[in-house]
Amino acid sequence: MNDPAKSVLIVAHLAETNVEAVRGQVQDLFQRAGWAVLDPNDWSGQRLDLALVLGGDGTLLRAAELVHDRGTPLLGVNLGHLGFLAECEAGELPAAISQVVAGEYQVEARATVDVTVNRADGEVWQGWALNEVTLEKVLPERMVEIILSVDGQDLSAFGCDGLVVSTATGSTGHAFSGGGPIVWPDLEVLTVVPLAAHALFNRPLLVAPGSRVTVEVSRISRSDGLASCDGRRTFPLAAGDRMDVTIGHQPVNLVRFGAQPFAARLVRKFSLPVRSWRERTPSGDS
Repeated sequence: MNDPAKSVLIVAHLAETNVEAVRGQVQDLFQRAGWAVLDPNDWSGQRLDLALVLGGDGTLLRAAELVHDRGTPLLGVNLGHLGFLAECEAGELPAAISQVVAGEYQVEARATVDVTVNRADGEVWQGWALNEVTLEKVLPERMVEIILSVDGQDLSAFGCDGLVVSTATGSTGHAFSGGGPIVWPDLEVLTVVPLAAHALFNRPLLVAPGSRVTVEVSRISRSDGLASCDGRRTFPLAAGDRMDVTIGHQPVNLVRFGAQPFAARLVRKFSLPVRSWRERTPSGDS
């Protein structure tokens, strides 16, 4: 008996230039290869072998949200500006789809975080994130006062604009802009980055993969907080509410072609200078 046809879900950023033309090209290439292209409005309950993402990192985060419970691999095609998580550009699509159809790719598992918010009134909210979970102040004119703990041990209490707990994947995003380090994606650590913290102990922390990071809104805080998972799923926190963050139970799988080192991706995506400015002058003189 023949195996059932494989299927792909195309997730596109509709505001990107020429996205409809690119999506039509992708659909045609997959259908010629015998794959079923699922209706983006009616695909739940059907077999899903791949989610192909047309857009930037925000679109990939949206696609990850759609297929997270299934563990479906995501192939990012950059139509935006940076597209750090994307594996190829629009001009590389035919070759990329040929490799997918032939099974000539690897799946890279990226760690996520699981988030549990326990409110003082007993309500519980649970979420997850691929990049990061943030706690940000609600009132622009007030800091949010928080208590930071790791594995049940209080570390510091301070006022701040917010705090980021990121995965290695998210280390190049919000956490990096807040002064955190870039973390190689195969390190399953949590990076904790306070934002504009009024405290002596305000440096980023790297926390072991088995640890639990807890952020509590202090009862003396004059601003509530807002928890945000990847900027997509939010939940308010008031004084006395607590947020626990751990490495997630379900990773996000990304399609990769070849064994390109992460350092090469950094150089390419951030246009890093690999020669000093002195080497780039004609004489090498200042």
